Amino acid sequence: MGRRGRAGRTASTAALLAAAVAAALVAGCTTSHAPSDDGRGPRQEPTGSTPNASNTPSGSGSPSRPSGSGPVLAVKIDNVRAARPQKGLSAADVVYVEQVEGGLSRLMALYATRLPDVVGPVRSARESDLELLGQFDRPTLAFSGAQGKLLPLIDRAPLRAEPPGNVSGAYFRGADHLAPHNLYLRPDRLIRSAPGPDALTTGFHYGAAPEGGRPSATRTVRFPSARFTFTWSADRHRWLVSQDGTPTVTDGGRRVVPATVVVQYVKIHKSAYHDVLGNYTPYTETVGSGKAQVLRDGRAYDVRWERATAADGTAFTTEDGSPVNFAKGQVWVVLAKA
Repeated sequence: MGRRGRAGRTASTAALLAAAVAAALVAGCTTSHAPSDDGRGPRQEPTGSTPNASNTPSGSGSPSRPSGSGPVLAVKIDNVRAARPQKGLSAADVVYVEQVEGGLSRLMALYATRLPDVVGPVRSARESDLELLGQFDRPTLAFSGAQGKLLPLIDRAPLRAEPPGNVSGAYFRGADHLAPHNLYLRPDRLIRSAPGPDALTTGFHYGAAPEGGRPSATRTVRFPSARFTFTWSADRHRWLVSQDGTPTVTDGGRRVVPATVVVQYVKIHKSAYHDVLGNYTPYTETVGSGKAQVLRDGRAYDVRWERATAADGTAFTTEDGSPVNFAKGQVWVVLAKA
């Protein structure tokens, strides 16, 4: 998952993102789209589900790719209490935690080394997602929809947008939660197989821990209306995730246990978009630089992050500029307000 050279596409990707923003502003509202256990347990199909009629991918959104090639899959995942426990979360390589309306949180899970049978509940995309995903090579974005004025920007972004309706059988409604918290994705209907770690062009480095740091048994990050706590488990050599005071588990009851947690302090401000209640969507800036804290091996490291353009990966470094290695396994990145 090392940082890959992408100088050849930086200018074009940045130009595409800029053009998308300009086009969206002009277009306005348009019609919508039709070392121990790391918690990545056995894949499970949901019970009591109601799948779509067809089980065969069709349409322009279902390419055929050989194993170990293609873009990363990004899935927007519902994270309110009514949506928990989620499915497929432990299989993600990277989980981003974003602030949304009302101070609540939403997750973006990235899949490259393994595809679970089912992921979800799937929810809508936000403007910040496009900037965040610019660091990947034309990723596939699975989401339930978006505000009408945002759709032109998504259409023009350097990614493959896959809301419900594009690929037959990709999405279905489950019976475990009430709508709208019950829309699920079968990832293998969008991409034939996991593309492999080279699809994760994030700039992350894996290896030995940096020098220094301090012992850390627990770390809590607060949003206005959400709380995340990461507790070190020496037995599992992983961080146990809890949200709003409740352990985070998969639908099978297994704890979600990343190997590395990054608290990345970023600028968060009001965007031009709001929900039906008039709550404006926060815009999270992931291009720029700032402070961060890396949690691994039961220790906390104060570091810096930098991302020059939307087409670059995010570099995490020590004070002397040395790259900060992450522990091998799932990474959670909490995008917290600076």
